Amino acid sequence: MKPFQCTFEAIGTVWVIDVFDALSRTDQEHIISQVHKRIEEYDLVYSRFRKESLVSTMARKEGEYTMPKDAKELFTLYRKLYDISEGAFTPLIGNVLHDTGYDAEYSLKPKEVIRPVPTWDATFDFRYPKLIMKKPAILDFGAAGKGHLVDQVGRVLELSGISSYCVDAGGDMLYKSLTKEPMRIGLEHPANPKQVIGVVTVENGSICGSAGNRRKWDQYNHILNPHTRTSPTDILSVWVLAKKTILADALATALYFTSADQLSEQFEFEYAMLYKDYSLRKSDTFPGEIFYK
Repeated sequence: MKPFQCTFEAIGTVWVIDVFDALSRTDQEHIISQVHKRIEEYDLVYSRFRKESLVSTMARKEGEYTMPKDAKELFTLYRKLYDISEGAFTPLIGNVLHDTGYDAEYSLKPKEVIRPVPTWDATFDFRYPKLIMKKPAILDFGAAGKGHLVDQVGRVLELSGISSYCVDAGGDMLYKSLTKEPMRIGLEHPANPKQVIGVVTVENGSICGSAGNRRKWDQYNHILNPHTRTSPTDILSVWVLAKKTILADALATALYFTSADQLSEQFEFEYAMLYKDYSLRKSDTFPGEIFYK
């Protein structure tokens, strides 16, 4: 009986799961099997990179679709941020990502014509559990989906009786400690992924970061403004702490398009934003520091 760590690749990123509770080898194997199962279930619904996924089917055919239970939280948050950001935060960014080259084949070759982003109400109607696609469209949940899945994996662990753990999916982290012991986490330098540019303390919550340096091609990166169909260049990195990883993940993207003051009227979170001139803006009680001159 002992704590354990497992590392694996899934949904295009590296996962590291630390379980601090003492478990038998049999229990460890069972839990990891359940984690992999949950990730696969999620990917088969929301991945736009898998031809057999539900999202890929929606990109080919309009109609009525029955969504899983977890869709309610995801779509509700997306709609709220869609309205706050005046459409800048949208699952309908998938068409633009595809046209600029971040497609299912990872061609990274922009097309000559970048299609405009359709509006939410003209494209689909979500009334859980039904999603009515009025016309085919490529939905992309990359701005919140990984954080959402991290929360789902955390739920798998908790249903197995685990009270203290850390789930890290490519930097989207959920940390729980029964003794409320804080964890210090390094913040990646936007110009050098092998260095940290700061540290933050997390205590029973989540942290997510967003930067344009990881997935970058041509004149684009994975953060795209749907109105201009360009990638922001004035912000280097954003870090957000929140109780749930789905929220931290979503706000780490939303802050590229919407002011922190607007978002703080609706959500509880801490944040830090590093700009291209290395100036810093952060919330008053951000539990960390940035190292820079």
